[in-house]
Amino acid sequence: MADTDDTQKMLQIIINGQSSFRQEMLKKFDQIDRKFESVGERFDSLEDNLTARINKLGKQLAYLEDDAPTREEFNTLEKRVVEQKSILPHN
Repeated sequence: MADTDDTQKMLQIIINGQSSFRQEMLKKFDQIDRKFESVGERFDSLEDNLTARINKLGKQLAYLEDDAPTREEFNTLEKRVVEQKSILPHN
């Protein structure tokens, strides 16, 4: 009977150890899930910011294009601004 009690105690110790291990692993998985959710939220925020910035740049480019003369309009100008290099002393 002593052998049966010892065997049951050992089995109980093994089961308790496995149960503790399982609980620890579940805690770790929950922590990892929370981190991924946080990263996902930050990624979504970053994506929204980048999309807004790209849209803003696209609008600015479209407005700039609307204001710029076409090649034909440029060629028919009576006067053109000539870029001159300024002579600055080099230090």
